[in-house]
Amino acid sequence: MNILVTGGLGFIGSHVVIELINKGYKVDIIDNLSNSDIETLENLKNFTKSDIAFHKVDLRNLSELISVFKLKQFDAVIHFAGLKAVGESVVKPQIYYENNVLGTINLINAMQIHDCKNIVFSSSATVYGDPESLPIKESARVHAINPYGENKLIIEKYLHYILEADSNWCVGILRYFNPVGAHKSHLFGEKPLGIPNNLMPIICRVAAGKIKKLEIFGNDYQTQDGTGVRDYIHVVDLSHGHICALEYIFRKSQSFTINLGTGKGYSVMEMVEKFEKVNDLKIPFVYAPRRKGDIDECYANVDLARELLGWNSVYDLTDMCKDSWESYKKLYL
Repeated sequence: MNILVTGGLGFIGSHVVIELINKGYKVDIIDNLSNSDIETLENLKNFTKSDIAFHKVDLRNLSELISVFKLKQFDAVIHFAGLKAVGESVVKPQIYYENNVLGTINLINAMQIHDCKNIVFSSSATVYGDPESLPIKESARVHAINPYGENKLIIEKYLHYILEADSNWCVGILRYFNPVGAHKSHLFGEKPLGIPNNLMPIICRVAAGKIKKLEIFGNDYQTQDGTGVRDYIHVVDLSHGHICALEYIFRKSQSFTINLGTGKGYSVMEMVEKFEKVNDLKIPFVYAPRRKGDIDECYANVDLARELLGWNSVYDLTDMCKDSWESYKKLYL
């Protein structure tokens, strides 16, 4: 089967490409390289010993996107492409709506034209906003409180309207919590261009001496140690979740919305302390003001993923911290 992966050279996308090829799927990648590295493509080809077709295309360009679909008949699309930083989305909302929402609308149009009606969409726990109760179930109220989360929620609603209009579509919506870690080969990891926005790549840069101190945004949250609590999930576990979602669509021809997390919350300080212990390093830090759009706690109820997809997370916080640092050293040092 032919699978098109948008944003396939990014952090999560590249890991999912590996799992797809391991499962025998043929993969095409679309990526505009705005926050990814073309070297990742060669690494993927060498590691998987597979001839992966690559298309440098921006989803905002509908004509170029349609030209990719003319090349072959795709059985499904896994859609990662988009900007992904909460803080940046608050500062640059217009760019986020243009890239994430318009890009997805163009993708769905291209799929519709070429009768490819299976999609797994990379959504986010940010659609829940500040949760009313924990752990968060898929049935919880959705109430995004920043432009990034609102982007994801708009796209989710749009996909539901597509389903209502045409029952031949199958849509798998995966609400991620906080992906970290790296492939066990340590040849692939989180390689943001420019200044990273997520916690783990910043910790790694501090550990490498490229940043003097980690800024922890807020120490007055209503949590055990005052720092924000999140559900961190190993990217390999997350990748396996995509395979389970894709195969459920092929097997059942049913749509769904599912959380992918571990079901456990860890604070920023717990993550820092675990990273220090696992890798025998010290991470100097300072407290900084809270960022607009951040919340106290967020972690998943993952019962539905277990029941419907037969999926469960395997790796723990030790694996996440170890693999992140080993990958960073191999890729950067």
